[in-house]
Amino acid sequence: MKFPTPIPIKEVAQKIGAIIIGNDTLLANGINEIHKVEEGDITFSDLAKYSKKALKSSASIIILNEEVDCPEGKAILVCEHPFKAYDQLVREFRPFHPLTTQLDPSSKIHPSTIIEPGVVIANNVEIGEDCHIQANVVIMEHTIIGNNVTIQAGSMIGTDAFYFKKHDDGTFEKWRSGGRVIIKNNVDIGACCTINKGVSGDTIIGEGSKLDCQVHVGHGVVIGKNCIIAGQVGIGGKTIVEDNVVLYGQVGLSPRIRIGEGAVISAQSGVSKSLAGKKAYFGSPADEIRTKQKELAALRHLPEFFQNYYDS
Repeated sequence: MKFPTPIPIKEVAQKIGAIIIGNDTLLANGINEIHKVEEGDITFSDLAKYSKKALKSSASIIILNEEVDCPEGKAILVCEHPFKAYDQLVREFRPFHPLTTQLDPSSKIHPSTIIEPGVVIANNVEIGEDCHIQANVVIMEHTIIGNNVTIQAGSMIGTDAFYFKKHDDGTFEKWRSGGRVIIKNNVDIGACCTINKGVSGDTIIGEGSKLDCQVHVGHGVVIGKNCIIAGQVGIGGKTIVEDNVVLYGQVGLSPRIRIGEGAVISAQSGVSKSLAGKKAYFGSPADEIRTKQKELAALRHLPEFFQNYYDS
């Protein structure tokens, strides 16, 4: 998530009640969780095991709950509760605006786009040329939709990330979703799909990709160009699906994995780890289809094998 204008680190420190270690002249360009940070961003860690990763990341400013040595050129903001400080900043610069009208006046919709009855469009949405938004679609805040995009009836675009901070007492606290959904040109989205916005980064549907009905795309997912995704596929948060991938019906992808360019994953497969491109996969856990077929063939012979073993 990028700020409207860069913010001096001293101003950030004042907002969250932090002390500064390191370079106190920095400007913060945005705020992102550690998986999405870029130079100029703020990130945070409130667990010692992640602090080193945060300090070595591309982030320029790191919010921590302890004083440590600061890498050259960076800054550390020390406060008691880094997560609360992080969430406070996201909520300040991406505040919640409840829907008060069916089409928010702040949104920009090209006059050539068709908006059918019952469509709800929240604040700061942008929709390009020659799109077709069918009845009862909901498009939430800060979504950006390119040209020649079709979204079929009942789909939900830009819903909150399924992302919660777990506390020591076992309770959960919801993060403010400060990311966006970006849908590139020539994308088709089927009926009753759900596409979550990112926690701090963007969920992206690449140019020319086609989603069937009842597809769920988790927070921060990046789908490449010209992908085909069949019905009831679920893609876990922060997963990357490269160009020209085919996911057949009811495929499930775990969070934070990568599917290589041109991979084909057969129906009802469960994918728990990253897969190389230009290969076909099947099964749960998914493996190359020929390997999986051999395993299944061997399993069919197991009863006969054991019967012969005991008879001998």
